Amino acid sequence: MVNDPIADMLTRIRNAQAVNHKTVVIPFSKLKLNLAEILIKEGLIKKVTPQGRKTRKVIEIELKYQKGQPIINVLRRISKPGRRLYIKKSQIRSIRQGFGLSIISTHQGLMTNSEAKKKGLGGEIMCEIW
Repeated sequence: MVNDPIADMLTRIRNAQAVNHKTVVIPFSKLKLNLAEILIKEGLIKKVTPQGRKTRKVIEIELKYQKGQPIINVLRRISKPGRRLYIKKSQIRSIRQGFGLSIISTHQGLMTNSEAKKKGLGGEIMCEIW
């Protein structure tokens, strides 16, 4: 059993990209599916496909490469089960001068740092990506 499913998802993506796999399969959860859909919207992965039924449900993520190099350089978990990290709307900052993004869990769902700033929402910083 995994204590931190989000960290497990990010690690599976990092490991698959390190060996140039085309796809990666992760156990299903709505939170992971929403996170993957944000990655698609930002152009960091190609496609997400939920598969299976009931307890055998998984998410297949098709990874994106450019000239043989993965699009995602760094996937870093920020808020962890042992140390949750919350920010106010005034504390939201850009990542890598706007070339990266952070994913924030707000009361309106998961969104990028720029979306949260536009909507004036704070929340838990899930991860940073660049």
